[in-house]
Amino acid sequence: MAYIDRFLTWGCFILTLLSSHASAQTCQTYTFSTNQAFSSCVDLPVLSSYLHWTYDNSTNTLSLAFRRSALPSSSWTAWAINPSVSGMVGSQAFVAHLQPNGSVKAYTSPVTQYTTTLAQGELSFPVGDVSATYVNGEMTIFASLGLPSNSTTLNQVWQTGPLSNWNPTRHEISGDNVRSMGTLDLLSGRVASTGGADSRVTRKNTHGILNAVSWGLMMPIGVIIARYLKVAKAADPAWFYLHASCQSAAYIIGIAGFATGLKLGNESEGLHYNHHRGIGIALICLATLQVLALFLRPNKDHKHRMKWSIYHHSVGYTVIILSVVNVFKGFGILKPAGEYRRAYVGVVITLAVVFAVLEVFTWVVVIRRRREEEEVEKLGNGGRQPA
Repeated sequence: MAYIDRFLTWGCFILTLLSSHASAQTCQTYTFSTNQAFSSCVDLPVLSSYLHWTYDNSTNTLSLAFRRSALPSSSWTAWAINPSVSGMVGSQAFVAHLQPNGSVKAYTSPVTQYTTTLAQGELSFPVGDVSATYVNGEMTIFASLGLPSNSTTLNQVWQTGPLSNWNPTRHEISGDNVRSMGTLDLLSGRVASTGGADSRVTRKNTHGILNAVSWGLMMPIGVIIARYLKVAKAADPAWFYLHASCQSAAYIIGIAGFATGLKLGNESEGLHYNHHRGIGIALICLATLQVLALFLRPNKDHKHRMKWSIYHHSVGYTVIILSVVNVFKGFGILKPAGEYRRAYVGVVITLAVVFAVLEVFTWVVVIRRRREEEEVEKLGNGGRQPA
């Protein structure tokens, strides 16, 4: 019994410590080592971040402390105000990160475009007392500033990204890194999402889904229909209409996916994915040629039918290869959950197996059919070999 009592005592003690540690992760119970005190605070919804502030209505000034916990020493963090719109471009940032000697560098940086590397510069409003501390994996940025307007509602952005040669580089553009923005009401302490990040994520996901379904799924299925279903004489001409319908639907969906990609590109000034965009443009051009080829298809006995077939098949297979490549490039950009990538890999493998099995089956049917035709021809010649 004594051992059980000791076990329960230690268990309660450990649970108490864990509970205390968990509660310490909220802004309300946090105590600054410098004994600084702020009148308000809020737990920001993503990136393990917290904001403390004191707003002086008489002077329209703001004293703040931004905390980012569990920050690796190889990362930077920042908190910013965007005086004009919600989002990153145009924001006025307070940045902090470690230096090679272990000291903390804190500075201001105006963000002018997505490719900005958070270079040091003056902000559009007066700033003072910018400093930062890094203790036990937690970075805290301190600053005071004169608010850019008399409004007590601010467009805020907070962010984290990697360091390269001890300089900030671009952060992730998926997950919590695109949700770390919203509005802050200085008087009520209410934090609200602007909706811009969520709608942008929705457009990215829509772009990815449309293109994966169009180029990465329907186009290969259309090729399978054209190449293998037409071997069955009973399927003629049904295979052609199925093939044309599948490819036309894929083309229309692909156009919609391409349009959402253009919209995303226009909203992301300075952020370019040249390879992904270039392949996408090539796919649209080649697919358009394929659609036009449908209307320029010569009759089976036309002298240019062979040339048309070579052109149509080569362009079609090029589209399939580029489609699969670009879908994976899109995965690299969106960085979705691993199960989506694995699911598409499974689809590609399944399609490849179907291609292989049907290819073997088709050649067996074609060879057998040729032999039967030769036998019929022999019988027609009285069993003699054709001259």
